[in-house]
Amino acid sequence: MRANPMLVRAVMALLLLMAAVVMAPAAWADGKHKEARPAYAEEQTMLQIEADSRVPDPGLLSTDSGRVHMDRHFLGQYGNKEGNVIVQRGGNTWRYLRNGPLATLAGFILLAVPFAIFVFYRTIGPANQVAEAGRKLKRFNRWERQVHWATAFSFIALAITGLIIMYGKKLLLPWMGHDFFSWVAIISKYLHNFVGPLFILCSILMFFTFLKRNYYNRADWQWVKKGGGLITHEHVPAGFFNAGEKTWFWGGVALLGLIMSVTGLVLDFAVGQTRYVMQVANVLHLSAGAIYMVAAMGHSYIGTWGTPGAFEAMRYGTVDENWAKAHHQLWYEQMKTGVPPGLDEDGKMVPGRGASSAQPGSPGQPRPGPAH
Repeated sequence: MRANPMLVRAVMALLLLMAAVVMAPAAWADGKHKEARPAYAEEQTMLQIEADSRVPDPGLLSTDSGRVHMDRHFLGQYGNKEGNVIVQRGGNTWRYLRNGPLATLAGFILLAVPFAIFVFYRTIGPANQVAEAGRKLKRFNRWERQVHWATAFSFIALAITGLIIMYGKKLLLPWMGHDFFSWVAIISKYLHNFVGPLFILCSILMFFTFLKRNYYNRADWQWVKKGGGLITHEHVPAGFFNAGEKTWFWGGVALLGLIMSVTGLVLDFAVGQTRYVMQVANVLHLSAGAIYMVAAMGHSYIGTWGTPGAFEAMRYGTVDENWAKAHHQLWYEQMKTGVPPGLDEDGKMVPGRGASSAQPGSPGQPRPGPAH
């Protein structure tokens, strides 16, 4: 089947645009700030003085950095507390980077991803509906559901207030006016600062609550090779969590959650950090937060409209027996027999035994008992 030329050109143009947006920040992030756009006349004078100075630049990693009259981040000797800082020129570059390429790229993916999910839903469609057996299996207990929803709601609050802080001046101020927007911005700022530590606590609880079920095993590779059946609508055998859910756990909850938590604490409790450290923390916090948001969109879609019956598990804690067998066959078999088919107690593949070789009721395998 020949590819549509118009479609190919459109995809190539989109890839080139995204590459340009992604690579642009590297040019703006020059450590010496040669390309920084001066915000004030004083900074223009400083740029000229630094250009004419014969004092060598000590560099960021040098022990002399920040302790000379002119260095790559500060004007004036500041010591440990930056008490004598006159102007921190690095802040100008940070402001330009944050309000320019980072804001543009984050806004692009925050709009493009939900649109892509909508297109996927309309063209590919959700997973096939499974006929109900009328018997329920326990999937999540009350504690697991409470931890999940506490983390989800705290993150939603952080996402909304973070977007207001990031884009409020451009999107809300023009039609809200200064007086009303000032209250919205202040409330968002304090809500973001106080909910942040709560989100960190919830993330830690969720990490340890679900850790034991999120270790990868060889069966996950079969799920990955078939793309989880998202395109073909095939029900690929999976354990309690499939490879996609495990990737969300390690990449989103663990990695991105850790980055947002550490950088958020640096920004929330500015005790002893230099301005440069806080600027780096802000860039990492913004980037990780945007990626976390779009990943959470995909997670939410798969857990609701994308997989009929999945939301019931986290809402009520139970799933229909046929749903469990279709979407998480290895877990379903383990619930009935104690060991997933094709795996040993350590989750390793047993030679000569495939995940589909053992079916309920086959010789050596007891039939499913009553729902529990």
